[in-house]
Amino acid sequence: MNAPQTKEASPAAAAAEASNPRRRKALTALAAVVVVAGLGWGAWEWLVASHYESTDNAYVQGDVVQITPQIGGTVMAILADDTDFVKAGQPLVKLDPADARVALDQAEANLAQAVRQVRTLYANNGSLQAQITLRETDVVRAQSEIARANDDLNRRQSLAGNGAVSREELNHAQTQLANAKSALAAAQAGVTAAREQLASNQAMTEGTSVEQHPSVLAASARVREAYLALQRATLPAPVDGYVAKRTVQLGQRVAAGSPLMSVIPLQQVWVDANFKESQLRNIRIGQPVKLTADLYGKKVEYKGSVVGLGVGTGAAFALLPAQNATGNWIKVVQRVPVRIALDAKQIAASPLRVGLSMDAEVDVSNRDGKMLADGSAASASAQTQVYSALDRGADAEVRRVIVANAGRGAVSLATRRAPVAVSQAAPVGAAGLPAGTVTR
Repeated sequence: MNAPQTKEASPAAAAAEASNPRRRKALTALAAVVVVAGLGWGAWEWLVASHYESTDNAYVQGDVVQITPQIGGTVMAILADDTDFVKAGQPLVKLDPADARVALDQAEANLAQAVRQVRTLYANNGSLQAQITLRETDVVRAQSEIARANDDLNRRQSLAGNGAVSREELNHAQTQLANAKSALAAAQAGVTAAREQLASNQAMTEGTSVEQHPSVLAASARVREAYLALQRATLPAPVDGYVAKRTVQLGQRVAAGSPLMSVIPLQQVWVDANFKESQLRNIRIGQPVKLTADLYGKKVEYKGSVVGLGVGTGAAFALLPAQNATGNWIKVVQRVPVRIALDAKQIAASPLRVGLSMDAEVDVSNRDGKMLADGSAASASAQTQVYSALDRGADAEVRRVIVANAGRGAVSLATRRAPVAVSQAAPVGAAGLPAGTVTR
C-alpha cells in the first residue's frame, strides 16, 4: 500500500521542482558567485599575494653594550641609572683610584731615574773622549821622554870609552830609557783602555736619543700602563644610548670583566624577521619591507629594507641542537632570521625597544638582488673613539716626565695636580680626554 503512494508522490515533487524557476536561479547565482570568488581569489593570489612574504615572527634587535671594568677596584660613585640617556664619553662608574695613583707615582719615579741615567751615559761620552785626549798626551810625553833618555844614553856611551862617564852614570841613563819606554807602554795602554770605554759607552747611546733609549722606552711603557690603569678607574660610556640592567652598587668590590650595566643605542636598532624555509626562495637583499609594531599598531608603519639573510636556522645555533638522527624524528618547519634595516628618522619619531614584536611584509617583486652578502655593510660596523683619548693622555704624561728630567723644562716631578671634577654635561673634557678622567 505504501509503495504505490511513494511512486505517485515522486513525479509530483519533480514536477513541482521543475515548475519553481526561482530556486533554479538561486542555485545558479550561488554557483556563479562561488566561481567568481574562486577566480578573484586566484587572480589576487597570482597578481598580488605572490609578490609579498609576511610574518609576525619578527622582533626588534639592537646592540647591548656591556659596561665592564678593565681593572679591579671598589665602586666609589655611580653616575647613571636605568633608563638614563648617556653620551659617549660620559662617566658612568668611578672606582677607587688610590692604588693606581701609587703605581703611577712609582712608575714616574722610575722613568725619571732612567732619563737621568741615560743623560749620564751621553755625558760620559764627552768625559771619555777627554780621557782619550789626556792619554794621548801622555803617549806624546812618554815618547819625548824616550827620545831625551835615548840621547842621554848615546852621549854617555860615546864618553864611556875614554873614562869621562862612570859606569854608574851609564847604568842610570839606561834605567831612565827603560823607564821612559815603560811609561810609553803604559800611556799607550791607557789610550787603548780609554778608547774601549768610549766605544762601550757609545754602544749604549749610538743611534738613539734620550727619549728613544731602550731604558727610557721600557720605563715609559710602565708609566703608560700605570697611567691607563688610573684613567680606567673611571668607566665612560662607549656609545650614545640608554642605560639598562644596572647591577653595580656603591662600595662593591668588582673584578676586571664584571658586568656592571648595559648601554643600548636605540637609534641603531634593526629587526630580525624569522621566515619559514618556503618563504626564503624569493627574498633577496635590498627588497623593501613594511613593518608595524605591536607597540603602536597599524597607525605607525615603518619602512625598511633587507640587508642580510641568516646563514643558519635557530635550531642549528641553539644551546642544545635538535638530534634529528633519532628514531622518533618529527619534521618541524625551520625558520631563518632575515635582518631588516630601519629608517633612522622613523626610529627617532617613533622609538622602539629591543625585543618588541613586529609584523614584517617583504615586497619580493624585484628578485634581482643577492641572497648572500658580498661584504660587510657600512651600517654593520661599530667603533668608538672614547678610549683613544686615554692613549693620547698617557703619551702626554710620559712626555711631561721626560722633559722634566731631561734638563729642557721646568716641570717638577713632585708636582701633583688634583683630579678634575666629574661633569655629566660635557662628555669630552677641554684637554681632549673623556669627562671625568683623573688628570695628574
